[in-house]
Amino acid sequence: MWNPQGRLWLVLGAGAWVVLVVAGMKLVLDHGSRSGAAAVAPAVWPASSRLARDSHRGTLLLFAHPRCPCTRASLGELERIVARARGRLAVTVVFAVPRGSDPGWARSDRWHEARTIPGVRLFVDSTGTEEGRFGVATSGQALFYDAGGRLRFAGGITVSRGHAGDNAGADAVVALAEHDSASWEATPVYGCALDSPSKGAATSCPER
Repeated sequence: MWNPQGRLWLVLGAGAWVVLVVAGMKLVLDHGSRSGAAAVAPAVWPASSRLARDSHRGTLLLFAHPRCPCTRASLGELERIVARARGRLAVTVVFAVPRGSDPGWARSDRWHEARTIPGVRLFVDSTGTEEGRFGVATSGQALFYDAGGRLRFAGGITVSRGHAGDNAGADAVVALAEHDSASWEATPVYGCALDSPSKGAATSCPER
């Protein structure tokens, strides 16, 4: 014979399981859609910067954490941007390294992925100097400076944390490279904090 009390516990257990699943999904979605701190970038390219700026076309800087899983999506979008821009854009990926670490720490899988993107320069910011000069706080931060050295766009180039796909930031960069105008001057940035104490082992982004 069916035990009513057992049935009650079964229903309660199933209900609790559903609640936990829904709560877990909400946490993941909330985290994925939570943007990081936006850069406070200088309006004009810093004269003291060691990064190369092209005086004949726009220059795009992408600041990246070499161990952040979210960086993969940013690099994937960067590769598409480079292909769409068709040579109208100079690109440097700036890999941030914890102070005191060997520069070789930056040579992760993300480093090797960036090396495969045609025409992209790589720079290891082992002292955080360039990160500070450009006011960058979050991995995935992109800055577009025109040929005259003026900041035209500052933002992210992914749709959310660790997710590639059509997004306003990538479209803005391509539009500036091709037409010197864009509908967006800033977009949210999704990635790990570059100055996080856990920089050496960032796990805040979902691997995809």
